[in-house]
Amino acid sequence: MDLKEVVRRLNIVASLNLAGSWDNVGLLVEPYTKKKVNKVLLTNDLTEQVMDETVNVKADLILSYHPPIFQALKRVTSDHWKERIVARCLEAGIAVYSPHTAYDAVKGGVNDWLVGAFGDAEVTVIQPSTELLVYTHMIMLSATTEQTKEQLQAKLICVPDAKLVMSDSGSAPYVLCCKKNLAECIRALSSCDVEFISKSESVPITGYGMGRFAVPNSQQTIADVVQRVKAMTGLGHVRLALAKQHNLNSIVCKGAVCAGSGLSVLKGVDADMIISGEMSHHDVLEFTQCSVTVLLLEHSNSERGFLSAVLQPKLKEIFENKITVAVSEEDKDPLQIV
Repeated sequence: MDLKEVVRRLNIVASLNLAGSWDNVGLLVEPYTKKKVNKVLLTNDLTEQVMDETVNVKADLILSYHPPIFQALKRVTSDHWKERIVARCLEAGIAVYSPHTAYDAVKGGVNDWLVGAFGDAEVTVIQPSTELLVYTHMIMLSATTEQTKEQLQAKLICVPDAKLVMSDSGSAPYVLCCKKNLAECIRALSSCDVEFISKSESVPITGYGMGRFAVPNSQQTIADVVQRVKAMTGLGHVRLALAKQHNLNSIVCKGAVCAGSGLSVLKGVDADMIISGEMSHHDVLEFTQCSVTVLLLEHSNSERGFLSAVLQPKLKEIFENKITVAVSEEDKDPLQIV
C-alpha cells in the first residue's frame, strides 16, 4: 500500500482536527523516494532504541504516539538524538506519523481505553471536542442597504476567507468571516449599515474530547481499580496517593482519567479517584487533601497499553490485513522502579 493511502486511512481512525492546537501531528517524516508500506511499527516514543528495532524488523512506517519532532529543528545533524533519528529515517526511506492528542480525544481512543480501569461504567467526556468552525463571526448588514452584490464583493476582495451571503428573498445580506480577519472585515464594510455582529457557537462532538468521567455500574473499591489498571498495563507497581479518609476498600462512586499529564483536564473534576500518568507533588497533595485519591502510572505507561489492546487490531482491520502491524518491544517508559 502506498504511503499516501496509508496516511489517508490513518486520518480516518482519528481526524487530526481533534488534536490540540499546540500539537504537532500527522505525517512528520516523508522520504523523498516513494515505496510501498508493507510493515508499520507502533511505539509510544520514538527513541534511538526503537529506531534500531525499526531497521532490524524492516518496518516502512513508524507510528509514534508522541511526536518525535515537536519544537522546530534548525538543522539535521548527528549531534542530537532526535536529529539522528530524522536523518536515519530519511536515509532508510522510513516514514513517521504521529497522532498524539488526536488519539486522546477520539471516541474509542486512549482515554476510552484507560477509563476501562473503572470497569463497566457510564462514561462521559470531561472536555468535549467541538466542530471545527470555518467561520467564527457573522456581520449582519441592514436589509435596506442600497449596495449591490458586486459593490459589496469589491469591498471584501482584500479580506481573506470572507464570504458574502445574499438571499433572493430580499432578507438582509450578511458576511461570514473568521476571528483573525474580523477587524479587517469591519473596516472594509465601514461605509455600510451594520445591524449587528454575532459570534458562532462551537458545537460539542458527542463522545469526543479530552479526559473521561466514569460512574461505575457495579461496586468498585480503590483496590479493584488498582488491580484492573495493573492487568491492563502489565505494570507490577503503580503510585497511589490515598485521599484523607480513604483506604484501599473505599468505594469509588465517581472516577476520572486523563492519560499522560492530566492536571489541566482533571483539576476541579468532582471524582473520588483520578488516574493519570504524572503529576507534581503539590498537585497530588491538593487532590488528596480535597478527598480525591490519585493513581499515577508514569506518563507513557498510561498510554502504551492502548497500542496493543486497541490500535494494533484496529489498524489490521483498516489496512485489510495487507500491512503487517507490529508493536515495539523496545519502547518503554524512561522511569523504572528499581
